[in-house]
Amino acid sequence: MDRRRWRPRVQELSVLAALVAAAGAFADAAMRERGVPRRLADTGLYSDFASRTIDPRNLPYSPQYPLWSDGAAKSRWIRLPPGTAIDARDPDAWAFPVGTRIWKEFAWSRRVETRYLERTRRGWIYATYVWAEDGSDAILAPEGGVVSAQDLGAGRRHRIPSVADCLACHRGGRSEVLGFSALQLSPDRDPLAPNAEPLRQGDVTLDALVRRGMVRGLPRYVLERPPRIAAATPLARAAIGYLHANCSLCHDSVGPMRSLGVSLRHSLRAKDPRDEPAAGMIECPTRSQPPGAAPGSIRWVAPGAPASSAVVTRMQSRSAAAQMPPLGTQLVDAQAVALLRRWIEEDLGSPAR
Repeated sequence: MDRRRWRPRVQELSVLAALVAAAGAFADAAMRERGVPRRLADTGLYSDFASRTIDPRNLPYSPQYPLWSDGAAKSRWIRLPPGTAIDARDPDAWAFPVGTRIWKEFAWSRRVETRYLERTRRGWIYATYVWAEDGSDAILAPEGGVVSAQDLGAGRRHRIPSVADCLACHRGGRSEVLGFSALQLSPDRDPLAPNAEPLRQGDVTLDALVRRGMVRGLPRYVLERPPRIAAATPLARAAIGYLHANCSLCHDSVGPMRSLGVSLRHSLRAKDPRDEPAAGMIECPTRSQPPGAAPGSIRWVAPGAPASSAVVTRMQSRSAAAQMPPLGTQLVDAQAVALLRRWIEEDLGSPAR
């Protein structure tokens, strides 16, 4: 093996490790500053925990491009303090008011964990609550995380992340809040989005939030036309949307990973497929090449050739040295891999692309 080819991958992992370490120190300080409730029942999610009745002040929502979480069914809620609103003057990076609370529940055949975020005056606090197997209670997980009892198959179990892992992802991009944005809440939903979650009764969308005065300052072009991925085909729209949700947490033109050179983050300003930042990954060589590959043969996306496309080979790997995303998942997202392969073969492999 030519170790020089793998130096960029080592650099990538080193940056991630530094993020995790810094996040852990920040998390420890924040947890000491405010005593995080020991029980989920005390965070404000439920008006009556015994009956599992959600407090009506907590608004449910479903992002159109959900983050892959090993097939978990997820429920999400957000609460803003009375009289406050999200500052959306930068439509690609919303600023949330102090006192914002967000919950995300993960379930397979039963509830397994519920993650909790709260913005304090010193910053965001992150916590995870582990559900008892009989569903009787949910208790604060250790800050270092824990391997849960949930069997995922293939000899793997669901891992409840450490606080440092949470911050490494949430603090790596432009906004600490993931999955709650103009694109994710757009009423113009993508029917091909992998692992799509249909809107449920009561789910808030972008237009509903604007009507309620909970989102203020959006530019006129966002208000006049529901946000949508600028793409030449339905396959491309879904593929770029998936990469935005699952990969742009790190692969962005800002933040600690910007040196990797490719951004997969959708921009609301993109009106043409060529304006999407992700268009830059097509035919772009990767800095690292796998053993045995000819120099320059592996590209971020190689038109017509999924096997030579790093986005596909990384997504379908669960090797610690290669998998993408590097955190938060144990299983390959087969539906998304199939979508990316079709897009690369059918759309980009055509001479008319």
